[in-house]
Amino acid sequence: QVTVRDALNQALDEELERDERVFLLGEEVAQYDGAYKISRGLWKKYGDKRVIDTPISEMGFAGIAVGAAMVWLRPVCEFMTFNFSMQAIDQVINSAAKTCYMSAGSISVPIVFRGPNGASAGVGAQHSQCFAAWYGHCPGLKVVSPWSSEDAKGLLKASIRDDNPVVMLENELLYGVPFEMTEQAQSKDFVVPIGKAKIERQGTHVTLVSHSRPVGHCLEAAAVLAKEGVECEVINLRTIRPMDIEMVEASVVKTNHLVTVEGGWPQFGVGAEICARIMEGSAFNYLDAPAVRVTGADVPMPYAKILEDNCIPQVKDIIFAVKKTLNV
Repeated sequence: QVTVRDALNQALDEELERDERVFLLGEEVAQYDGAYKISRGLWKKYGDKRVIDTPISEMGFAGIAVGAAMVWLRPVCEFMTFNFSMQAIDQVINSAAKTCYMSAGSISVPIVFRGPNGASAGVGAQHSQCFAAWYGHCPGLKVVSPWSSEDAKGLLKASIRDDNPVVMLENELLYGVPFEMTEQAQSKDFVVPIGKAKIERQGTHVTLVSHSRPVGHCLEAAAVLAKEGVECEVINLRTIRPMDIEMVEASVVKTNHLVTVEGGWPQFGVGAEICARIMEGSAFNYLDAPAVRVTGADVPMPYAKILEDNCIPQVKDIIFAVKKTLNV
């Protein structure tokens, strides 16, 4: 068993060792070993040129990282939380995402922007937002959202090796969670291809599609529903952009029902995009009921724990949505 934190640390260590163009920068990533200890031990091993502490200036160090990527270094830029990436969103979108297209392919920007995304626990509205829909909206970016340790390691390695800018949306509450990892997943050659979803549980009655921490909630809900004779197929998206809509379509053709689950806000969300894509494609003809979205509440995140819990999708909300869809 390997925690998500250790899986990310492994991935960074292996890629720093494999390619001398890779370097890590961000607030407290070096001497302090990272705010979440993701970069533990890397500064001691690789030194000041490869693991760089920055001032508290996201616009500044994101700009440095994008410039470095344009001259064929491979920066990994850590935001202490993705909410702070809003300080640097001009660099992420205007400088990183659009340059390859605007230069007719002559300038690649191989950069990874990574850090915790979405709600943590008791950190208020300014630290609790999910940016999957924001960054997934933008052509020129790839956007990945891991759930398990295998996802985290494989997607980070794939992102660092990719010649395009990648936004990697991790979840702070998953960092300390251990997951089973196969020997293959722990090898230095292991990568998870960007753009490929994974079926975490096979089922026949309803398709549950999710990403990041809510994947775990979907599996818990599926275990409860199985005792009542309802078999849920749980799809872990892994990648928000490009989205593996083919896997979702194939599952909907099999189950005839669709429920999407996400921690972000409902309006223009990831679930809204999935529902639209299913409606526009051939899988729509196989739906026996309208698709249902389970999302975060449409409010800035409250600070009080009981209100926060009611703003984030819980297992009971997923079970309710499945029963509503199946009319049971």
